[in-house]
Amino acid sequence: MTTARDIMTGGAHCVGAEESMLDAARKMAELGVGALPICGTDDRLKGVLTDRDIVVKVLGKTKNPATVLAGELAQGEAVTIGADDSADEIVATMTHHKVRRLPVIDGHRLVGMVALADAARALQDPKAGQLLDALSTD
Repeated sequence: MTTARDIMTGGAHCVGAEESMLDAARKMAELGVGALPICGTDDRLKGVLTDRDIVVKVLGKTKNPATVLAGELAQGEAVTIGADDSADEIVATMTHHKVRRLPVIDGHRLVGMVALADAARALQDPKAGQLLDALSTD
């Protein structure tokens, strides 16, 4: 059975909930990623921040990216996947929550990220197609 641990990108970097959108954007550029988990001062996952969030929720609303904090964009409980959960569970979670990236946790510790492309590569063609279809519709 293929698990999240098998297909994730390990060593995920967090943006602190108290860091600004400007800091988050710089970190994304430095790491070459389009999303970062938001971690609180308690080392708990608070959500996921995407480059789209910065553009739409900050720049698009003419807010100052130097003063808006990452924690302000964390919405409710973070959608995650367990490190030992199966590829089928990854698909079900992504489909249900209509997300393209999932933080992978082991207990309460962030251990990596699984992206849509990671899941698609790990699945047989029909399942990958179903996942892409589900995420592409409103």
